[in-house]
Amino acid sequence: MDIGMKEVREEIDLIDRELVLLLARRQKCIEMAAVVKNDKNLIIDKERIEEVIDKVTQFGISCGLNKEISEPLWRKLIELSIEHEFKELENLKP
Repeated sequence: MDIGMKEVREEIDLIDRELVLLLARRQKCIEMAAVVKNDKNLIIDKERIEEVIDKVTQFGISCGLNKEISEPLWRKLIELSIEHEFKELENLKP
């Protein structure tokens, strides 16, 4: 089977769409967390962050995803999620 660059790019585009859908679901959970926590002091939980990073990197390794990709990606995702959660919390104030 001869796969060309066009097919590879189409597959990447498909995966990107799936990732966007999953990230949108994750964002909704972040927004729900802001409502549940309702306190800016509860948003950053360093222990939970490291737990998530560890779970993700270990699962990634078991799936063939290099830790050098998963760890910095998730750290950035968490950083952006925290920023979003702070904004959501501000929007909840009357």
